Amino acid sequence: MNTSELALVIFTIAAQMSVGAFLVLGGVHFFATRYAGIEEADKLSDLALLAIGPVLVFGLIVSVLHLGNPINAWRAITNIGTSWLSREILFGILFAGAGFLFTLMQWRKIGSPGLRNIVALATAAFGVGLVVSMAMVYYTLPSVPAWNTWTTLASFFTTTLLLGALAISTAFVGSYTYLHARGQAESEKQREILVITLRWMALVALVMLGLQFIILPLYMGYLATSGPTAEQSAAILIDEHGVLFATRLLLIFLGAGIFSIFIYTMSRSNRNLRLMSTLVYGAFALVLVGEVIGRYLFYASFARIGPL
Repeated sequence: MNTSELALVIFTIAAQMSVGAFLVLGGVHFFATRYAGIEEADKLSDLALLAIGPVLVFGLIVSVLHLGNPINAWRAITNIGTSWLSREILFGILFAGAGFLFTLMQWRKIGSPGLRNIVALATAAFGVGLVVSMAMVYYTLPSVPAWNTWTTLASFFTTTLLLGALAISTAFVGSYTYLHARGQAESEKQREILVITLRWMALVALVMLGLQFIILPLYMGYLATSGPTAEQSAAILIDEHGVLFATRLLLIFLGAGIFSIFIYTMSRSNRNLRLMSTLVYGAFALVLVGEVIGRYLFYASFARIGPL
């Protein structure tokens, strides 16, 4: 893999995980506020915001490396009306900027909760726009059959929500551990919020895993029946990178499947939080590696109709 492809892998995974984490965090905070009150909900959620911003900023910085001349990166945003790449960059900047503003407002409690919610909704909308634009960059390339399919959009969003759910689970475990060490998480409400969050995030991970295992056979079937160029992409995935292909499936199945089942089962009985936390860290690590491999394979499957 060259530097350009590596930069795209890092950027797309980091951006999608950031968007997914923000969307999931918003949902968790909404229900936690109604369950335990805004003060208890904020304790874990405010710290979890640390898991989003730095990851996206890192991805945006790395993404510049795939441009031929990074100094002229600003020119890529000048064709918003016709270019999905320009829209991707615009939404990335808007998501990062709005996310930073929301984080500052949330940490400093600037403005009313209603105003902060408006900023959060705008940030979420920019994030969804970023993922859509990112997928459309590849979907709108009819000369590359492996990318010019609805599964590109579907797989990008399943990755977004899967990594987002597991990232927030990991962030909440880390936040609870930090607060507990400082004597600020002694209330039973904090433990209940954490356990309920892990239970629902395990369910989200299982659903996303199920969708991925539906999308993948449909995708491979599409490649096998869409002409010689698409068949070439299938051969790249199965013949040239068969070991990586299988490894990715195994990692995703273990992390989002087996580990999530254990997390869900243990959360139902609300026991052994330490083991549950270890499983959360393990699930996130396995799925993250699996998704990075999957994104590498996405770019490796490139085969174009006609001359380059």
